[in-house]
Amino acid sequence: MAGIRSAAAGTATGGAGANLLALRSHNTALVLDLLRTAGSDGISRLELAERTGLTPQAVSKITGRLREEGLAAEAGRRASTGGKPRTVLRLVPGAGHAVGVHLDRDEARVVLCDLAGTVLAEARSALHLGAGADAVVERTARQVEELLPGARGALLGVGVALPGPLDHARGVLHRVTGFPEWDGFPLRDALARRLGRPVVVDKDTNAAALGLAVAGEGGSFAYLHLGTGLGAGLVIGGSVHRGARTGAGEFGHQVIRLDGPVCGCGDRGCIEALCLAAVARGDLAAAARVLGTGAANLVGLLDIDLVLLGGRTVAAAPGEFVRGVAAVLAERARRKGTPGDPIPVRLAAGGSRGVAQGAAQLMLAPLFGRRDG
Repeated sequence: MAGIRSAAAGTATGGAGANLLALRSHNTALVLDLLRTAGSDGISRLELAERTGLTPQAVSKITGRLREEGLAAEAGRRASTGGKPRTVLRLVPGAGHAVGVHLDRDEARVVLCDLAGTVLAEARSALHLGAGADAVVERTARQVEELLPGARGALLGVGVALPGPLDHARGVLHRVTGFPEWDGFPLRDALARRLGRPVVVDKDTNAAALGLAVAGEGGSFAYLHLGTGLGAGLVIGGSVHRGARTGAGEFGHQVIRLDGPVCGCGDRGCIEALCLAAVARGDLAAAARVLGTGAANLVGLLDIDLVLLGGRTVAAAPGEFVRGVAAVLAERARRKGTPGDPIPVRLAAGGSRGVAQGAAQLMLAPLFGRRDG
């Protein structure tokens, strides 16, 4: 599976001064992505050349190499406007796999995905994030290993998503809200040593947002995740925005009431504390208004196109939260005289395993040319 390694490595290379190997990898990623999006119907070499801007000769070389490596296969023939029918190629999803892990404060969900992002196997279990780093790493590793027999092709690695804040670039956790003992723990390296596999670590909200973007959610949007905590994943111009220190999206810890209740982060009146308190007392309408207030602040700050809601608390009453957040956004837009329709609010696709699937995309996305994986 050398093709998988070189294509993924090429996406981490800077644009200016890229060497020929990196350029070849970039072009391979372009072709692989078009094969992926074409699905089982496939795509012809001529279409690949037209859509990538590569020469037909370059496309033939790339697709020939991908077929040799088992990443592409013929998907039949398609009628041509002239000459002989065109051979159609498709991605071979089973040629490679990735594992996605969602570590929440009280449970773990692990999925095995093929190159198309389809979930082939899944495991879910109770977890106490405060049980200690060694115990959590060992338990996570065992869950991953239980799913690996289902991976018949090469395994690219393991993507892990969990509450922040954390350093995505180094795979090091900061003071996870409610679990300060994790501060400074090198989760990526610890799990990679235990599994003997490549590992990438990111915030749960970023992983979910990446998964949504890869699945076709376009433009600039915010994914708001309300479960055991509250956070946001931001996609700006089609790419996940992590910030200079990979700390963007700590949405839940914006203070909106100076004399509010103490939050787990140490501040008072954070939107997370107010929202979770409303949920705890059964006032979902109030929780939705609080969430909507934070969403309206975010829309006003970033001028995004869409707000998507997810997380187990939202999933328990999706209509209540979608309507409540949308109402706050509409009222804010009316007061400000914002032209056009209010920013739409929708339930995020993916359901309860959206974060885990997004975590798998942390490993898969670079193969297809996405630098934000």
